[in-house]
Formats: sequence, C-alpha cells, structure tokens
Amino acid sequence: MQRVTISLDDDLAEQFDRLIAQRGYENRSEAVRDLIRRDLDRDAQEHAPRGQCVASLSYVYNHHARDLAERLAERQHAHHDLVVATMHVHLDHENCLESTVLQGTVAAVRKLAASLTAEPGVRHGNLNLVAVEPADHHAHGGRAHRHLKPRY
Repeated sequence: MQRVTISLDDDLAEQFDRLIAQRGYENRSEAVRDLIRRDLDRDAQEHAPRGQCVASLSYVYNHHARDLAERLAERQHAHHDLVVATMHVHLDHENCLESTVLQGTVAAVRKLAASLTAEPGVRHGNLNLVAVEPADHHAHGGRAHRHLKPRY
C-alpha cells in the first residue's frame, strides 16, 4: 500500500468530511479510494467500449401502456446473451419497477439499456456499469465456470 498526501482548503475539507460522514465511511482514505475507483471505472468505460462489464439497469414503466411489457420482454429475449436476470416489482396499480442484471461488452450493454429505456412508457431509467476482467477459470463438482472481478 502506498501513502499519498493531498492538501485541501478548509472549506473543501469540511464539505468532504460531511460527505464521508453521510455515506458512513470510517475515514477519508476509504472515501478517496472509492472516488478514485469510480473515476477510473468511468474513464475505462468511456475509452474502452469493447471492455467487459456487469451492469444493473433499473427502470419504471406503466404496465398499462400498449404492449409495453411484451416489447420489453421481447427485447430482453433478443439479447439473452447480455441479460443475466430480471426482477419485476409491482409498485402500484399502474407502475412496475424492473431491475435487470446485464453482462457483456460496455458498448453492447449500453446499447441494450438505451433501447429498453427509450421505449415509450418507460421512465426513470438508470444504468450502473462496473468494468470487469476475467479472473480465474476452474471447476466445482465437475462444472467449469469463470469468475469476473471488478477492474478497479
């Protein structure tokens, strides 16, 4: 582990301390590490669209909108190579929340997420991407599988 020293003016340091307290960090170092990881991850996604990622896409939609639920399901089925799982939650008599876990290249995941959230009747769409890289490849009980680990 390396030690890095930074200087902050008093006002910025006070604001940062309030932020880390609100988020529940134990110390400034943990908060700074998370900020650095987040920016490294964001930069990797913007500059390496062929890189791999895992993502969580959440959106709210009106299930009374004409054929919307069917169109969303069809689009997910058409991209079954990217869709890992979907959870569907009924919010009220009209609105549903779906959270979909995606895995694939950054470009393909972003494209699918954009097409799902662009459907008329979908609102409050949010995509959270995490850049990943292959980890080890091994077997448990005779079943081979691979692991992915966050890049940063």
